[in-house]
Amino acid sequence: MKEQFRMNRFALATGLAVVFVTGCNVGPKYVRPQTTAPPVYRGADEAAISSDTQNSLGDQQWAAVFREPELQDLIRTALVNNYDLRIAAQHVLEAAAQVRVTRSQQFPQITVGGSGIGAAFPSGEFGNSFESPISTGSLNLSAAWTPDFWGIYRKQTEAARKQMLAQTWAQRAVRMSLVEQVATTYIQLRAYDRQLEIVRQASKVRQDSVDLTRTLSQGGDAPLSDVREAEQLLYTATSQIPQIQQQIQQNENAMRLLLGQNPGPVAHTSPGALSPAPENLPTGLPSQLLERRPDIQQAEAQLMAANAQVGVARAQFFPQLSISASGGISGSSLGDLLGTSGGLVYGIGSLTQPIFEGGKLRGQLQLSKEQKQEMVLTYQKTILGAFRDVSNALIAVNKQRSTREEQEKLVAAAEDATRLARVRYRGGATSYLEVLTTDSNLFTAQLNLTTAQQNEALALVQLYSALGGGWQ
Repeated sequence: MKEQFRMNRFALATGLAVVFVTGCNVGPKYVRPQTTAPPVYRGADEAAISSDTQNSLGDQQWAAVFREPELQDLIRTALVNNYDLRIAAQHVLEAAAQVRVTRSQQFPQITVGGSGIGAAFPSGEFGNSFESPISTGSLNLSAAWTPDFWGIYRKQTEAARKQMLAQTWAQRAVRMSLVEQVATTYIQLRAYDRQLEIVRQASKVRQDSVDLTRTLSQGGDAPLSDVREAEQLLYTATSQIPQIQQQIQQNENAMRLLLGQNPGPVAHTSPGALSPAPENLPTGLPSQLLERRPDIQQAEAQLMAANAQVGVARAQFFPQLSISASGGISGSSLGDLLGTSGGLVYGIGSLTQPIFEGGKLRGQLQLSKEQKQEMVLTYQKTILGAFRDVSNALIAVNKQRSTREEQEKLVAAAEDATRLARVRYRGGATSYLEVLTTDSNLFTAQLNLTTAQQNEALALVQLYSALGGGWQ
């Protein structure tokens, strides 16, 4: 009976010791807010989208989506040198250091120190009253600990860890955005290249028209007004050349900044950059977006950090126990310091319980709850924004494809109309006004076709980014 009593008492003491050391956790457990995902993305039924719901374009590596070797080289360089991405990586390291700082509060703080005074005087300087040097010294050791009984420090550490996780997801969001920016800038460069080619071809054709009308005017077969109209067409085209060259060089500088390099030229000669987006693109289920988009994951990590801060505020209501101890020795010789005659050891323990602080603690708790609710709303808004991004990108993929197809028909019709007008003008069957009109229509249609091709290519980039691709 006595043996059993001793065992029970030992178990009780052990349990109390474990509870005392590990403490309680007064903070709320994190529960992910309920969100309702649509069964399918809006726009998926109109676009040429694959019926495969298990796979998603966002799961593919960027090199499998952007196949132009020039573009791949640019993306690789940007992922190594881009300053925004490197800054985001530093934010992760800073958050990791903050976790170590916050976690250190859970452990005892131990310090050691010492002091010594010594002096030697010349013989006879002060008579015989100082026969030996003045010397004294001390050595002390102190420790302080506030046991984390209510989990305040653990909750602070948890919040710091979640902030570090949020910074990690923020870094991945920057990576995803960087891939999108490089691809977008490259496609814009190729579109400007195509526009410059169109303008130069139009300038050559219009220069030939100027030469022709001048010849006809000098022979008396055409009025001088035809020459001036032909010159207007020519200068309309040539005046756009420096504007497009400006856009090209400025976009090259923008690309070089993404690459972490000084302003300068970049390679952009791939013929397939403005190719139509492939059909049967898999998008996966909308519910999968919650796990794939880094900005959603970042918002949830910030919500979890805010949830931990509620626990920190609650723990402030409970008693806080502080324990400190200190010991030291002093003496006028090394033997005294190594001995025990000059030693002194003492300990202090204190227990504090807040009674009245003018509503400060309740205010802090209310503030932490409201901040958590703000993070809940931010998380839900981020999810809705992600669904919107995918839907907009799907609509763009569909509508830009239709726009490009109709624009191709318009260019074909304008080319034939321009050819017929020039034939009629050479045969004297029409005035140069018809040539002027059809040529201007063709020029505008060709430029608009390039814009449509650019927008269609950009729609694929936007869809890939909206689905959370590019950061893996």
